[in-house]
Amino acid sequence: MMIFDLIGTIGDPLTGPLAGGAGKATLLLSGFIRLLTIAAGIYMMINFILGGIGYISSAGNPEGIQHAWQRIYRSMIGLAIVILSFAFAGLLGLLLYGNATAILSPEITGP
Repeated sequence: MMIFDLIGTIGDPLTGPLAGGAGKATLLLSGFIRLLTIAAGIYMMINFILGGIGYISSAGNPEGIQHAWQRIYRSMIGLAIVILSFAFAGLLGLLLYGNATAILSPEITGP
């Protein structure tokens, strides 16, 4: 078995999927939005877990319980904002362009 079978090959970056063109910029922007969404989900889960640990370790201390619940509420509100922004973008794309994914994954064609 060759080493390239294990790690793959490296393509030419000048002719790759992100090389020039207006359509490639939307691909890059779409990937960046996807990355931010995943990061927001991971951040929410970490805050949710830390809030739960804070709630358990507060041992009946009202101030500790309040701080833990605030952390849990804030993480859930942040997740709701991310989900609702995707729903709003889909609804806006459906109303304006007749396609729910028109804003979420646009296709720009040009000369």
